[in-house]
Amino acid sequence: MNVVPLIDILLVLLIIFMAVCPQMQYGLPADLPQQSVSEAPRPPDVIVVQVFGDGTLRINQDLVEWQDLQTRLAEIFSVRASRGAFLRGDRAIEFGAIARAIDVMRGSGITTVGLMTTELENVR
Repeated sequence: MNVVPLIDILLVLLIIFMAVCPQMQYGLPADLPQQSVSEAPRPPDVIVVQVFGDGTLRINQDLVEWQDLQTRLAEIFSVRASRGAFLRGDRAIEFGAIARAIDVMRGSGITTVGLMTTELENVR
């Protein structure tokens, strides 16, 4: 059997692979974090609306009136990708106030409303 034609084919394939391999990309693309020019204060990750027994409202410890709640929540969630918030109420609060707060939160564009409860004491 004549081996010379097989060596010629092998050399041609070697040259083809040597020409193709530098064009192939190795590894995964990585987006490195860039240093920001100005450090703007980040909004808190979790938004909690608190309804107290005396009728006052707070959004993450900021006092808010009932008539300003929807506009304030719309401002907060206009720059956020996530549309979820939590609602916490006092033990003495009536359900109607919680339902009103949920309605206002949903009206301001919040799609997921989580309810936060106080820890149960002496549960058996």
